[in-house]
Amino acid sequence: MRCAVAVAPLRAEPAADAEQVTQALQGEPLRVEERRASWARVLTAYDYPGWLLHEALEEGEGVFPAPEQAPPLELARTYLGAPYLWGGMTDGGIDCSGLVHMAYRRSGRLVPRDAWQQAEAGLTVASPEPGDLVFYADPGRAVDHVAFWAGGGRVLHATGRDGLGVVEEDELPSLRERRTLAVRL
Repeated sequence: MRCAVAVAPLRAEPAADAEQVTQALQGEPLRVEERRASWARVLTAYDYPGWLLHEALEEGEGVFPAPEQAPPLELARTYLGAPYLWGGMTDGGIDCSGLVHMAYRRSGRLVPRDAWQQAEAGLTVASPEPGDLVFYADPGRAVDHVAFWAGGGRVLHATGRDGLGVVEEDELPSLRERRTLAVRL
């Protein structure tokens, strides 16, 4: 099966008002694991579960677009100005881990969807270089934010702060205090 619409919200539960956990994009391969009324529980090619409406599915083998010839950091910059949207994966709305996921996906590499999964997917580095990922968490808590390290003390990330969305900015002191690790994928 594959996604039949431009953007399909994947929900935590089979209900239109349930939390959007991610999105499926047109042509993306999906595996149906369960059907309930007008909903299907699917698993993405990167093992992310969610519920979507049956009408957003079609028969056929899903494929991802051909990789773009640019590094993930540069592909992430194409989202500058996109609004922040929890679970979003498009320039119409994207969250921090969706930005990382889509930048890598567009470069031809599938990486995990959520920040905590992305933190576990790479090699920890002592000093980040441009293109590495930096992760943030409160003491004793799980990772809850990810950004691309842009170099020179700057990060590129999707933030809901003050309605900003995707920005490249100096790493704020409030973020720097919460930085837990840097990873190279």
